[in-house]
Amino acid sequence: MSEKKRIRKEMKESLALLTKPYYEHYSTKIANTLYNDEDWLNAKVIGITISKEPEVDTYQIIRKAWEAGKEVVVPRCNPKDKTLTFRKITEFSQLESVFYGLLEPIIEQTMEVYPGDIDLLFVPGLAYTSEGYRLGFGGGYYDRYLTSYYGKTLSLAFHFQVIHQFPIEKHDIPVSKIITNDEVIKIK
Repeated sequence: MSEKKRIRKEMKESLALLTKPYYEHYSTKIANTLYNDEDWLNAKVIGITISKEPEVDTYQIIRKAWEAGKEVVVPRCNPKDKTLTFRKITEFSQLESVFYGLLEPIIEQTMEVYPGDIDLLFVPGLAYTSEGYRLGFGGGYYDRYLTSYYGKTLSLAFHFQVIHQFPIEKHDIPVSKIITNDEVIKIK
C-alpha cells in the first residue's frame, strides 16, 4: 500500500471515531473562526462543497453566506474527465444526490460560475500539512481545477487532520489558509 493510501485509510478511520458531540462542537468552532476571517468577510462569491459527515459541516456556513448576501457556488463533478464546474445555488432544494451519495447542483436549476468569478474557494481534503498541501480523496478533481483558479483558497479541517508530512507531487498546489478548531494556519 502506498503511503498516500495508508494515510487516507488512517484518516478515514480517525474521522469515523469522531463522536457526534465533538463533530458538532469542532464544526461550530471552525465556522465561528471563519466568520471573522478577512478572506470570508471580503468574499462576495464563495465556492464550497456540500459536506458529508464526517467532513467539517458546511451547511451552517452556506446558510451564513446567504444571510450575509454572498453568492454560493458548489461543485458538480464530471466523472468522464474528472473535472469540476461550479454552479450557483440559492437554496438546498437545488441539489440532487449523485454518485457516492454526494449532493451536487441540479444543472437545469442552476447557473455555471467560472473560476475567475469566485473570490474564495473552499478546498476539501482528508489530510493537510502546515505548508498548505492537501491529501484529497483520490480523484484529482480539485488538483485539476486549481490549475485554472487564481483566487483565495481555504480549507476547513479538524485539528488532527493537519499532519507532519505526506508525499508531495509536482502538480500539488497548496491552499492559502487552513482553519481548524484549534488554529488558523496562514500559508501565503
